[in-house]
Amino acid sequence: MSSAAEIAGGMGPMAAMALVGALGVGAQWLAWRLRMPAIVLMLAAGLLVGPFTGIFDPSRDLGPIYKPLISLAVAVILFEGGMSLDLHRLGDARRGVMRLVLIGAPLGWLLSTLTLAYGAGLSWAAASVFGGILIVTGPTVIAPLLRSARLAKRPAQLLQWEAIVNDPIGALAAVLAYEVVLVSLSGVSATEAAGLLILGISVAGLAGWAVAELLVRAFRRGTVPEYMKVPVLFVSILGVFAATDSLLHESGLLAVTVMGVVIANADLPSMTELRRFKEHATILLVSGVFILMAASMDFGQIANLDWSAVFFVAGVVLIARPITVLVSLIGTNLPRNERLLVAFTGPRGVVLIAVAGLFGEQLVGLGIEDGALLGPLAFVLVLCTVVLHGFTLAPVARALGLAGRSPGLLIVGGSHFTTALATALDKAEVATLITDPNHAHLIRARTNGIATWYGDILSEAAEDKIERISFGTVLAATDNDAYNTLVATDLAPEIGREAVWQVGRLKEDRPRHALPAQLGGRIFAGGRTIEALDQMIIDGWTLRISKLTEDYDLAAWKIARPDAVPLMRITQAGALRVVRAADEMKAAPGDRILSLLPKGQAEEIAKAQAMKMEAAKAGAAKAEAAKSKTAETPPSADSAKGGPATIEEAQTETEKGMPKPDAPLP
Repeated sequence: MSSAAEIAGGMGPMAAMALVGALGVGAQWLAWRLRMPAIVLMLAAGLLVGPFTGIFDPSRDLGPIYKPLISLAVAVILFEGGMSLDLHRLGDARRGVMRLVLIGAPLGWLLSTLTLAYGAGLSWAAASVFGGILIVTGPTVIAPLLRSARLAKRPAQLLQWEAIVNDPIGALAAVLAYEVVLVSLSGVSATEAAGLLILGISVAGLAGWAVAELLVRAFRRGTVPEYMKVPVLFVSILGVFAATDSLLHESGLLAVTVMGVVIANADLPSMTELRRFKEHATILLVSGVFILMAASMDFGQIANLDWSAVFFVAGVVLIARPITVLVSLIGTNLPRNERLLVAFTGPRGVVLIAVAGLFGEQLVGLGIEDGALLGPLAFVLVLCTVVLHGFTLAPVARALGLAGRSPGLLIVGGSHFTTALATALDKAEVATLITDPNHAHLIRARTNGIATWYGDILSEAAEDKIERISFGTVLAATDNDAYNTLVATDLAPEIGREAVWQVGRLKEDRPRHALPAQLGGRIFAGGRTIEALDQMIIDGWTLRISKLTEDYDLAAWKIARPDAVPLMRITQAGALRVVRAADEMKAAPGDRILSLLPKGQAEEIAKAQAMKMEAAKAGAAKAEAAKSKTAETPPSADSAKGGPATIEEAQTETEKGMPKPDAPLP
C-alpha cells in the first residue's frame, strides 16, 4: 500500500517517536473517556497510521533502533509486573495462583503446542516454541480490563498474579524449546545445549536477585539520595537486562522480573515513589509498544493466513485455556463461578507479540519457514482476545455474580455525621464502608448495620482486607485534620484526585495554615469541619434523598429547599458524584440528590409526605367504594360529570395542590 509518506521517504526518528507517544497516550485517554478497553484503541491507532495509510513504518522511520527499543520496553514492562508481585498481598488467592503457575504453565504449554500443530498446521519445531510463549496472558492487558470490569477480589487476584508470574515463565519456555530446536538442527550436543541453558537461567536469576539486593541496601542506608533513586533503578534495569540477555537470548526477561519481585517484597520506605515511576513508565511503554507493533504489521502476512488461524484462535480460547485453568484448580476451595470466569478469561498482550516476533525471525534464520507465521498468528490472537474479553468480561462477571455494585463511598472516620451519611447511601443501594483506627468511633455505625473496618486505612492489612476497587470515591472525615490530609494525599494517586474528598480543616483560611494544592483532598460540604457537620446532625439536621423527574427538576428542588446543603448526586446508572458547590451542581431527571436539611424543613417535608400518603390512601378507598357501587347500580352523577372512576384518578385528584415532597428512600 503506497502513500505520500512512503514516496517522501517517511518521517524522521524524532517525529516518529512524537507520533507514537501522542497516539499511545491519546488512545489511553480516549479509552478512559469512552470507558472502552484502551488496547483496542491503541491497536486501531497503530493500524491506521501503519498498514492502512502507510504514514508510519517503524522499521523505515526508526531504523536499527526499532527492535532494541521494543526489547528494552518489554524488559521494563516485565520489571513492573515483578514489582506488582507483593507476596504479602496474595491473600486467599495464593493457592490458586501457585497452581496456575506450577500446573497451569506446563499444561498450557502442552495444550497450546498441540493446538498449533493440529489447529494451525505449524511444524512441531515452530509449534513448541510458540506454545511456550502462549503461556503468557499479559498483565498489561489484564490490569485495564480489571479496572473497567471491577471484578470481585479473588478472581481479580488470580488473573492478575497469574499474568505477572507467567510472563517470564512463558519467555523462558520459548527459550527452552528454541534451544532444543537449535540442538536438533545443529551439531551442538544435547549436553552442551542443556549446560548453556542452565547456565543462562541461573546467571540471569542470580544477577536479578543480586542487583535488587544491592539496590535495596543502598536505598535503606541512604547511599543513594532520594532524587536519584528512580534514575538509578531505571539504569539498573537496563543494565541487568542487556548483560544477561547477551549470555542467553531472552534470559534478561527473567532477570528483570526477579529484580522486581525482590524490590516489591523489601518493604522500602521509598516504595510509593518507585511504584509511581513504574506505573508511569509502563503506561508510556505499553502505549508505545502497542502502536509500534500494530504499525509494523504486514497485512500481506496476515492475508496468507487461512482458516487454520481461526481454528487456532478458537482452540486456544475455547479449549486450551479452559482445560488448563480447570485442571489446575482441581482440589481448591474456589467456587465454580470463579473457576469458570478465570478459565474463559485469557487475553494476550504486548509480551506475546514482541517475543513471538523475535523467535519467529530466529526460526526463519534456522531454515524453519513457518516461523514467519508466529508474528501474524500472535497479532491475530491478541486482537481477538482483547476485543472478546474487553467487551464481555464485565457482562460475564455480572452474569456469574462476580461483579460488584457501582463504585461506592469509602469513608475514613466514624462519627454522627458519617454514620448518618452511610445509612442514607446504604438505603439508596450505594456501597459504603466506614473505617477508623479508633474502635469506639465505629460502635454507632455497627449498631446501625453499616459495614465497618477497624484499622488504619493506610496499613498493609487494609490493602489485603478492603476491596478498594469497589469504592470509586473516598471521604476523609476523622477528627484529626493532619490524618485526613495524609489519607487524602496518599490515596489520591490510586483512586484519582478528583474522587478524593476531605472535610474542612480548622484555621485553613489563615495563610500560615494553608496547604499547597498537592496535599489533601477536595473540599467537602463547602469546607465544613467534621465537628460542624456532627453538630448539625445533633441539632436535628436530616440527610434526605430527593429524586428528580421531568416535572420536578433541579430548579424546582432548589426552590422547595432554599436552606438545603447538597452533598452528593446519584445518577440513574448508580454512579456517585460529590457536589463541589451548590451553585455549580447539575442534575438530570432520574438523578437523586442527597442533601442536609435543617430541622424545620425536614419536619415540613415529612409532614407533607405523610399527608400525601394519607390522601392517597383515602382516594384509593373512595375509588374502590365507587367502583363497587358502580358494579351494583347505574353510573353515578359524579361519573357522568367526569369525576374520578379509578384509583389512579382518585389519587391524582387528591394530590392536586399538594407540595412536591421528597421521593421515599429506596
